Amino acid sequence: MKKLMILGGNPETAVLVETAISMGVYTIVVDMSHGSPAKKNAHESYDINVFEVDRIVQLAKEREVDAVLVGVADILVKPYREICEKLNIHCYATKEAIEAFSSKDGFKRYCHEYNIQDIPGIYLDENTGIDKPENIDYPLMIKPVDNGGGVGMKICRDDEDYQESVKTALKFSKKGVVLVEKYMDCDDMAAYYTFKDGVAYISAVSDRITTKKQGDSSPVCIGAVYPSKYTDLFVRDVHPKLVELFKGLKIQNGILNIQFFVENGIVYAYDPGFRLQGEAPHIHVAHYNGFDHRNMLVDYAFTGVLGDDDFHLKNDYLFKGKNACTIWVLLTGGTIGSIEGIDIIKENENVVFALERFNLGDEVKQEWLGTERQVYSRIYVVADNIIDINKKIKEFEDILKIKDTNGDNMILEWLNPFNENDY
Repeated sequence: MKKLMILGGNPETAVLVETAISMGVYTIVVDMSHGSPAKKNAHESYDINVFEVDRIVQLAKEREVDAVLVGVADILVKPYREICEKLNIHCYATKEAIEAFSSKDGFKRYCHEYNIQDIPGIYLDENTGIDKPENIDYPLMIKPVDNGGGVGMKICRDDEDYQESVKTALKFSKKGVVLVEKYMDCDDMAAYYTFKDGVAYISAVSDRITTKKQGDSSPVCIGAVYPSKYTDLFVRDVHPKLVELFKGLKIQNGILNIQFFVENGIVYAYDPGFRLQGEAPHIHVAHYNGFDHRNMLVDYAFTGVLGDDDFHLKNDYLFKGKNACTIWVLLTGGTIGSIEGIDIIKENENVVFALERFNLGDEVKQEWLGTERQVYSRIYVVADNIIDINKKIKEFEDILKIKDTNGDNMILEWLNPFNENDY
């Protein structure tokens, strides 16, 4: 049985472990957290910080590992490459791509080089001082340059708030660098790419809806709809520039998600992830196009080949004229006392998958609010048209009930139906 070492332990990476096991692969999960979800069904697991590269390389040699793959964690893409290099095994992440996609400062630098519009902003560290620059007005978004999932991020509206937020964000940055950007209060979208043999294919384009109910913490996604209402604009104005960037980064294989804001017809790039996504657009892509990025990445780890020869014939970012939606269920703080309706939703003919990240009795901690750690479930819905998608959104809202130990509702906010004229 071939051995695959998977880096990372979150619930989304657990799904990748399940995929590898279903393909007859022996899985070894490495992650610093004891008992993390990805370790639950793995054949072996080790509590090691993935940044201890030499230690993991030694473990891989001792366990006679055949391949290594990163899970769903931006921060682990860089050590993934370093581990693969030292073991001389397949790795989809080029050195240049890691510079561009694994930190917010690297991404901005490459955007400027390739004339891709990004969000106006500046960098601060403890040496430059943390005073607010005069040329950017409130509200501002403060974020560590090398963390994701909303960790350490905050919207600031005045000087007092600003100082505290920068200090907090600095604590969450390994580099000790914070990005201060204009806060974008506008439409949000994402483009999901597959790279095969040096060619960049758009595999999905979606509109993202975020909650504004959590004050000035980072807005967390509560839903997405495919294809995006901005698909034509993106393909015309942004895709050609990105293709030139991808060539410059020497990307041959892999998958990439980039998020964008859209304001007054201008598309602003802001958040790349060169890996499987927590949002998991690959689930919708697999349903409509018949290829699954999880299987493809596991195969790639062993062979260095991503996808079949007919990949380009199957790939259709318009989903054959149909629609898809992901409903994110966010929870408020507290202990889960009851969950009703999720099994009914899972059995619905329009649901292709539903990820559950919490169980009965689990606590949702206050410090998780405003990050993706507060997500209970992502429900993947498919339908022939947007009218049927909207019906399912309303139907599932009536079915799913999650209450705390006091009997109070824990669902923060439910996704609203989409404007049918836009889709």
